[in-house]
Amino acid sequence: MNYPKFRKSAELFGVICGGLLISMPAIPQAVAQESTPKINPCPRIFYEEPHNNQVVVPQGCPPNALTQRLAAQGLLPVPATPSQEQTNLGVGGETPQPSVKLPRPASGDQTQQPSPGAVSSDQPPLLQPRQTPSATIALANGTVNIKLVNDTATNVTFQVIGDTAPRSLAGKSDVTLQGLKAPVTVTFEREDGGQLIVTPQASSEPGNLNVTFNEATNAAQGRSAMRVEPNGSVFLN
Repeated sequence: MNYPKFRKSAELFGVICGGLLISMPAIPQAVAQESTPKINPCPRIFYEEPHNNQVVVPQGCPPNALTQRLAAQGLLPVPATPSQEQTNLGVGGETPQPSVKLPRPASGDQTQQPSPGAVSSDQPPLLQPRQTPSATIALANGTVNIKLVNDTATNVTFQVIGDTAPRSLAGKSDVTLQGLKAPVTVTFEREDGGQLIVTPQASSEPGNLNVTFNEATNAAQGRSAMRVEPNGSVFLN
C-alpha cells in the first residue's frame, strides 16, 4: 500500500482546513465594521420645531435658533465651527444636494444688450479737466489780504462769502480786505448789470493779492466770483 503518499495528502488537507477555520472569524468582523453606518451627531430634528427653539445642539454642530439666542446672551460659549466630516454628512446625515442649474432663457427671453453707441448708467461720469489757476500766491500763515481795485466807471458790489455782507465799491476806487483765512470766496457784480473782467495778481509781499475790475465787452469775458485755495491757487468763475 502507498502509505507515505496518503499520509502527506492527509497532512496537506489538515493544513488547508486549519487555515480556513482560523480566517473565518475575521471575515464577518470586517463585514460588520464596513456595514456599520456613521452616526451623525447633528440630526435634522435639532433644527425642526419645536426642538429648534427648545433644544441646545451639541458642541460642534451648526447652532439652531435656541443655541444662537443663548450664545448671544452670553449663556453659552460661541458655537464651534462644524468639522469637515459633519459638513459632508449634512444636517440629519443627508449628503448635501448639488446645486440646481437653471435653464438658460430662450432666445426671446435673453437680456437685451446695449447698442455699441449707448452709454451704460453703471459707468462713472467722465472727469472734467482741472481748471488752471488764474494766479498763485504765497499765503501768510494760511491767510490772505485782498485788494480790490475798481477801474470801471460804475459801482461794483462785492461780498466775502461767510464773512461779510454785500458791500459797494465805487468806480475808480479800491478797498483792502485783510486777514481772510483760505479757502475764501469773494463774489462781485456791476450794479448797472454789465460784465466784469477780473484780473488777480500776486503782490510782491507774501499773503497779498491785488484784484482789478475792468469793463467787459461781452458776456464770455465776464466773471462773478473768485476763490483762493489753501495752497495759494486763485480760481475765477
